[in-house]
Amino acid sequence: MKSTPPPSALARTDSPWAPLAARVFRALWIAQLVSNIGSWMATVGAQWLLVGHSAALVTLVQTASSLPVVLLALPSGVIADRLDRRSVLLGAQFAMLTVSGALAVLAFTDALSPTLLLALTFLLGCGTAVMGPAWQAIQPELVERRLLGQAAALGAVNMNLARAVGPALGGVLVAAAGVGWVFAFNAASYLGIAAVLLVWRHPAAAAAPPAASEGLLDALHAGRRYVWNAPGVRRVLLRTLLFIPGGAALWALLPLTASRSLGLGPGGYGLLLGAVGAGAVAGAFVLPRIGRVLGSNGILAAGAVVFAVVLAALATVPVPWLVALALLPAGLAWIAVLSTLNAAVQTRLPGWVRARGLAVYLLVFQGGQALMAPLWGAVAEWLGMGACLLVAGGAMLLSAFTVRRWPLRDPEGVDPAPSDHWPSPPLVFEPGESDGPVLISVVYRVPAERQRLFTERMRRVARSRRRTGALSWGLYQDGHDPERFIENYLVSSWAEHRAQHHVRLTAMDRRFEEEARALLTPGTAPEVTHAFDASIGPFIRP
Repeated sequence: MKSTPPPSALARTDSPWAPLAARVFRALWIAQLVSNIGSWMATVGAQWLLVGHSAALVTLVQTASSLPVVLLALPSGVIADRLDRRSVLLGAQFAMLTVSGALAVLAFTDALSPTLLLALTFLLGCGTAVMGPAWQAIQPELVERRLLGQAAALGAVNMNLARAVGPALGGVLVAAAGVGWVFAFNAASYLGIAAVLLVWRHPAAAAAPPAASEGLLDALHAGRRYVWNAPGVRRVLLRTLLFIPGGAALWALLPLTASRSLGLGPGGYGLLLGAVGAGAVAGAFVLPRIGRVLGSNGILAAGAVVFAVVLAALATVPVPWLVALALLPAGLAWIAVLSTLNAAVQTRLPGWVRARGLAVYLLVFQGGQALMAPLWGAVAEWLGMGACLLVAGGAMLLSAFTVRRWPLRDPEGVDPAPSDHWPSPPLVFEPGESDGPVLISVVYRVPAERQRLFTERMRRVARSRRRTGALSWGLYQDGHDPERFIENYLVSSWAEHRAQHHVRLTAMDRRFEEEARALLTPGTAPEVTHAFDASIGPFIRP
């Protein structure tokens, strides 16, 4: 008999801090905190070096760090799905350590021009872009699936705790010793994550994702095809796209608000960033309760409204300590929205395409910030800082109003657990991996009174086929026998179809098939055939 955990154990499992009980997750979380603190210290130093220049140049720091995601997120997702993710993460850590070390040397020798600063910041962003999908994809290897939501929230807590501490430390260190030291600390901070990864030995099944025969472009298309045919993932991306434009304005314009509107130095700017981070850390303690009261969509709407109010306060309040107080709820709203979106996309992606799906999410999230930052800088130069912040607040209110129209939901239900439920096809020869394209035909018999419902349910089966590899799909009714339906879908190669059989199908795909086949004529079963391209001659095997 299966024993029931005591109430205290269940409470601990439901705790937002439950993932920290996993030893490797806890060690990586601490190491990441140190690294994130270093990154925020370096960001303050970089922005402050440029604060005497134009608003557009200052906002380019954020663009330089985020733009690589636009360029590299999708290839990085393919790399993380095809190679050992631990090795990918280690390579990224040592690459970023090298670039940060170069920034420190140039700063100490007074040779760090704005162009060099932005170029090296861009290279650091490249490291982050390569690391991002692999880092997100290893989370299910570190904690149990039921704790992925809490793990995502703890990731946001980590970033915002670093934001609470790092900018203040960076501002003090820049004022006391110079910019070079913040870059040096950032370089050393990558060693902690590298050390944990070197010691970690993840399960053999997860250590090396199975190498597919598909090339880079085919793998990219497979990831794009999955996301396009996954309504739940698409809705997460839409909500992210609607939230980011207004959210990017805060991070892009805060250094200019601190220096020009409030007359603060680097230490004061660091304290303002620290207020955002402190609000986020405080939000971690109340986020589970907020989630139970508001739900996912309530969090998205309320977070956008809070951000709009904070942006309006930045535009109209000239008192630094009042601005700092206003930034506290901004941090809470930021962590609430990001944790909700991150957990939603994590739980909707199966393992075989998880890194590529997360890469698309990071592309929308980071790419949106990269593209919007210089735009807000240009608007600030044109309209003035106050008007620009009010426009950004209006964009946030618009995002809140759209939650009712496009809520974060998946009415079909999601279960991305793998399901190897298709029987092996009884072929009279063994095709080669590259043989194809392959035409799969499935014949169903459906009584007249069930046909309308059958075709409706087959639409979900169609998305399943396309998600897992179908290049085209069609459902046809026999003109000579109206109860006979023929499903045809085309897969590019035998290797792709074998991946459908044994790697890509999920419990959700199986459920969609079973719901459609429950409507077949009693006593009948689908008839499946596999046909190969014979345009170059008959397909004969000895």
